[in-house]
Amino acid sequence: MSTPSYRVWALSGIPEVRPGDDLAKLVAGAGPELADGDVLVVTSKIVSKAEGRIVRADDREAAIDAESVRLVARRGATRIVETRHGLVMAAAGVDASNTEAGTVLLLPEDPDASARALRAGLREALGVEVGVLVTDTFGRPWRNGVTDVSIGAAGVRVLDDLRGSHDTHGNELEATVVATADELAAAGELVKGKADGLPVAVVRGLGHLVSGGDGAGARALVRDAAQDMFRLGTSEAIREAVTRRRTVREFTAEPVDPAAVRRAVGAAVTAPAPHHTTPWRFVLLESAGARIGLLDAMRGAWERDLRELSGFTQESIAKRVRRGDVLYRAPYLAVPCLETSGAHDYPDAGRAAAEREMFVVAMGAGVQNFLVALAAEGLGSAWVSSTMFCREVVREVLGLPAGWDPMGCVAIGHPATEPGVRAARAPEGFVEVR
Repeated sequence: MSTPSYRVWALSGIPEVRPGDDLAKLVAGAGPELADGDVLVVTSKIVSKAEGRIVRADDREAAIDAESVRLVARRGATRIVETRHGLVMAAAGVDASNTEAGTVLLLPEDPDASARALRAGLREALGVEVGVLVTDTFGRPWRNGVTDVSIGAAGVRVLDDLRGSHDTHGNELEATVVATADELAAAGELVKGKADGLPVAVVRGLGHLVSGGDGAGARALVRDAAQDMFRLGTSEAIREAVTRRRTVREFTAEPVDPAAVRRAVGAAVTAPAPHHTTPWRFVLLESAGARIGLLDAMRGAWERDLRELSGFTQESIAKRVRRGDVLYRAPYLAVPCLETSGAHDYPDAGRAAAEREMFVVAMGAGVQNFLVALAAEGLGSAWVSSTMFCREVVREVLGLPAGWDPMGCVAIGHPATEPGVRAARAPEGFVEVR
């Protein structure tokens, strides 16, 4: 059995590329001759130049804005964004290197289409079936330095799915999908360099990665946002978790993972509290019997209050009571309780009331932490104040200590629909500056 190997070299003799140039002719004339099964690794800059993707750099930031669809992370002047192509990269690939002063290069409009066009041009000019990769330079999370990756591809197997195969010990591979296009891009960059004027490399000896058709293209390398565990930078993720937490009133039948709720409780109890106390307690109702038993008792107490204390008609009572249906529809309930044994005693009503208010504020901070953490777990929630109106009933049904003060109820479940985007609120309407 022969030892697997391949050869990679840079093509010399490619002149400075200008808008409108025929890349296929330039590559075909550079030599040495290409062969069937070769993979051509092409720096995106020369593709952009040939396609006229050159703009004046009067405002580079504006060019980045125009090429971006989403801010992923910002650190000082550096912006990591998602481009119109679905790529997540620094500055949307807007590049001021290897171009005339006062101009910047944008990424090709459609890198996969650019790769297909170059492959077809080489087939026509040389009669060869080669694979083509259009590459650009990326940084990577948790790794120093940059490397080239494929942003466009034609005729190359961009992903090698090894799931279901076995390693040398007979173990089945369950998650291994190799990004072969990115590995080829990095191999080509080793001989092209960043400033050597060698924008094209050839990889020979890996013909099994070259296909007859153009293939799925490099777009197949872009992970769907729903599957991306690191869609945002840290500060951006925290801010989005807070602002995108919405009240959810309709849930699917999918069960709630109790461990996820406990992790949310762990986040809740990191909230600030007076006198170094821990005034939060959470009663988790995981069984249907416990949930229905509590809600039925609460509903009965509410109906009595509306009828006997407020004089409501039966029709009005039914309308009011329906507001609590969200709790019945939820597959999981949590009852946050305030525990104030650490509060200071004051002989006067004013300071005693202020002392309790401190603890209530801490309770609110804990509940907000809880709701945001649930959202981060992919769970929807709705805080409902109902337990605060029948505290003794709740204590009796749940068997709570006398010092536990129920502070509402949280319905938890998987959202039946994606919550809508909250309209931005300007802070000016909520602040006064002295």
